[in-house]
Amino acid sequence: MIPPADFRCATAPVRPRQPRVAPHQPRVQPLTAPPALEPPWHVILLDDDFHTFDYVIEMLHTIFGHSHALGKRMANEVNDTGRVIVATVHKELAELRQQQIEEYGPDPLEKNPQRQVSMRALIECSE
Repeated sequence: MIPPADFRCATAPVRPRQPRVAPHQPRVQPLTAPPALEPPWHVILLDDDFHTFDYVIEMLHTIFGHSHALGKRMANEVNDTGRVIVATVHKELAELRQQQIEEYGPDPLEKNPQRQVSMRALIECSE
């Protein structure tokens, strides 16, 4: 007996059917500008007559991690010009560093109780 034409041999390989899937369409990103980066902010130490150079150098090392040499240069600049930029960072960190300066405490070498205050600082946008 002759098998019908559409009968396949059991040993013949069978190709699996390809799934019906829509072709890949890349996602289209909206044509909007990326969010603007915030400008950096300067932390500015202000001069006064109540703190020694050693106090300023120690404070800058403790709060900012500045070296002794850099702290000394900054102490000289704040003494000469009345202010010095001690850091340029994003706004939240600038506000924190300003607060840390103002809460650092008085100079232990200052004996006059009216002059036992922390140093003052302000922040300004760098642009």
